[in-house]
Amino acid sequence: MAANASAHGMTPEQLRVYSLASDKVGIVTTLDGLPISAGELAGPIIEGHDNFQNGQKFINGGGRRGLQEQTLLSGSWNLNPWFVQVEQVPMTEIPIGYVGVVISFVGKAHQDVSGAAFTHGNLVNQGHKGVWVEPLYAGKHPINSRIMKIELVPTTNIVLNWSGRTERHSYDAKLASLTVRSRDGFAFDLEVAQIIHVGALDAPKVISRVGAMQNLVDHVLEPTIGNYFRNSAQDYTVLDFLTARSERQSEAAEYIKTALRAYDVQAIDTLIGDIQPPASLMQTQTDRKIAEEERKTYEVQQMAQTQRQQLVRETALANIQQEMVKSEQSVHIADLKAKAQIKQANGEAEGTKLRAIAEAEGIRATGNAKAETYRAGVEALGPQGYTAMQLMQIIGDRNVRLIPDVLVGSNGSNNGLVDGLLSMILWNQTGKGELTPTPLHPHPVVTKTQPTPENGHPPIVVNFPVDK
Repeated sequence: MAANASAHGMTPEQLRVYSLASDKVGIVTTLDGLPISAGELAGPIIEGHDNFQNGQKFINGGGRRGLQEQTLLSGSWNLNPWFVQVEQVPMTEIPIGYVGVVISFVGKAHQDVSGAAFTHGNLVNQGHKGVWVEPLYAGKHPINSRIMKIELVPTTNIVLNWSGRTERHSYDAKLASLTVRSRDGFAFDLEVAQIIHVGALDAPKVISRVGAMQNLVDHVLEPTIGNYFRNSAQDYTVLDFLTARSERQSEAAEYIKTALRAYDVQAIDTLIGDIQPPASLMQTQTDRKIAEEERKTYEVQQMAQTQRQQLVRETALANIQQEMVKSEQSVHIADLKAKAQIKQANGEAEGTKLRAIAEAEGIRATGNAKAETYRAGVEALGPQGYTAMQLMQIIGDRNVRLIPDVLVGSNGSNNGLVDGLLSMILWNQTGKGELTPTPLHPHPVVTKTQPTPENGHPPIVVNFPVDK
């Protein structure tokens, strides 16, 4: 039959057994049957035609001509090319971290199963027309993309930036920093980051309400968060946002969490980013802050100087106290030395006194002994005899000369002085003091003793005659 294909306006491949790849899904269009009902997009599923391999049963079962709801899966199919045409499309892949909300344009009449509490849309079971209540989870699904739409919903946390930054999901590509006006009339830019989360079971509700995740950002999050900050900024000054940033952030988080809960969206956190107040106001605040910091610096320096002065004062006091201690110790030592000297002087005086007493006692005893001796001598020899004995003892003890070494006399002539001088010369030359006897003179003489010379010789006695 493949050889006769050209005669029938076909290609040889169209007359062969049809093969469908494993990762593909076949979208079927029939060329015969009843017309599709008005308002329908595709023909309904007909049972018993063996995946369009038996065209007659399909027609007998009331099959419709055109696009079919039923699809072909991977495998080999014996299809009549004059009855059915197949388009291979990739299977629908749901990545990890996402769920696929199915929006079906064909199927049974929708029957809302969302419940009375959900008043913002309709949810239907699988096979019905509308948003399916059960989402598709991660994996590949043979979905007829001609009659169904799959809306991917992230089930991980989504970060949306009202600033110049854009996340990879690009939901916040159109978001910009918020321009708000404060209570004191200043307009300033405010950057905000909002973290949200959509649960897997809440994803169909969100899509049923807004239609797509981008619509959720554009039609719910952007006006809700933008209006909140614009309204709340009018209750505070610019400095309130600068100085009480964490408080403003906590207030915003609580409000937005409550507001988004009505849309089946969980608000994880609201973060206030950079605040860009007017340059003129910031210059004033900067100048004031610089002045305040300079004042603090001066106070710290003054405190340091005061502490330094106090340290110097205390150091000086410590040195003075050290000198005072040394002086006190010196005075104490001097006092001790003085007391020691006084005690020593007292001791020496006492010793001198005792020695004087002892000496006096000794002298007294000696005198008493001598007196006793004199008394005994006088009693034994008599006063004159004892006196003569004492004189003789004194003369003997002291070597007193009773006779002079040189005696000069005169016998009536004038040769006495010459003889005396010659006798002195001879006595000095011999050094022995041995002189010739003095001649006797008939006349009386006066004896004069010269002072003892320096050479140690005995004194010279000279007798001079006296005229009768």
